[in-house]
Amino acid sequence: MSPLGTAARRRYTVTAMSSPIERVNAFLRRATESADFGVLFEALCIDLAGAGVPLWRVAIGHRTLDPVVRAHSDVWERGGGVSRHVVRHGEGDEQYVQSPIHFLWTRQRTFGRWRLASGEDSGLDLLVDMRKRGGTDYVMHIAVFGPDAAEVDGSAISFATDRPGGFSDDDLATIAAFVPALGLASARAIASDIARSTLGAYLGPRSAQLVLDGEIRRGQGRRAEAAILLTDLRGFTRLTDGTDPLAVVAWLDHHFEAIVPAIAARGGEVLKFMGDGLLAAFPAASRVAAQDACTRALVAARHAQEANAALAGPPGAACAPSLDIALHYGEVVYGNVGAPDRLDFTVIGRAVNEASRIEALCEPLGRPILLSCAFARRCDQATVPLGDHRLRGVEQAQAIFAPA
Repeated sequence: MSPLGTAARRRYTVTAMSSPIERVNAFLRRATESADFGVLFEALCIDLAGAGVPLWRVAIGHRTLDPVVRAHSDVWERGGGVSRHVVRHGEGDEQYVQSPIHFLWTRQRTFGRWRLASGEDSGLDLLVDMRKRGGTDYVMHIAVFGPDAAEVDGSAISFATDRPGGFSDDDLATIAAFVPALGLASARAIASDIARSTLGAYLGPRSAQLVLDGEIRRGQGRRAEAAILLTDLRGFTRLTDGTDPLAVVAWLDHHFEAIVPAIAARGGEVLKFMGDGLLAAFPAASRVAAQDACTRALVAARHAQEANAALAGPPGAACAPSLDIALHYGEVVYGNVGAPDRLDFTVIGRAVNEASRIEALCEPLGRPILLSCAFARRCDQATVPLGDHRLRGVEQAQAIFAPA
């Protein structure tokens, strides 16, 4: 629920004396000012009800382009706020087939009306339930988006009332006048959601926010100190030789699905997947934050080890490949690297290269987790020294540690 505050209600009030055109224009002005679609949507419902339209329930739903969420809808009910309902991929197929949206879409119609008090419900579960709850009339408009909208083909906007006799012709005309404007506002909100979720899925939430804040030019970046976590599956290439590549990809998805939450739950951000490994960072802004970042990174590494060990192995393997993890601390640069029109937003720097070299020592040293000296002295966990070791491309030998 996201109840509309008093200040927001006052700001968005449209008087009952306004004409439909004035109300629509006022709504469009709000839509250009507000980035919060939930507030905008709730204000519209309150305005229409205040102008005499007997609204009981209003909903707007649409598909989206998200790796987890397939569709969502915002629902306003009289006497309450706006609630968001989310449908994940693989869920809700039966409910969708039994919905007014599916009913209209499969018939290539953009408008439907069901006089619930007269028993009109087309056998649709939602409408049957609303009629039992006292609903008398239900209308749905589909605001169709253009061909450039990719997977998101439009928004379904429904209005229901429980007033005896249902909606009047004037009510229906007022509702219809708002549909294009509401569709346009929802399209703007959908585009923003898609940009944020898609960038977040590919770049991570922190990096995605930097891009959305305008850091998109090649060479543009910012320095930061961070604990670095780098993983690799020991012998994975050899293990999967001769295995169906699609089966390998499917197992890798399970592997990453198991270990990424261990990192994210402790404030780390996965910046890049590299074959069967990944690179993550735990930013730190001060000496105290550095100790906290390193401690959280080590805890994340241990939980990632446990999560990977609990997995069954890929096809033909007796168990899951073992996971090697290197932990390092140093200065990195978050920034754009690549060609002028094809960029990768990532973290680069000497510390990243050194973490990769440390990870290569896991197998010869027989340790699944290795720490650099810079990491170990900042971490408040007990460690075991493993001596000085040469890292490829690094001039001086480096002290390497393992968790106690």
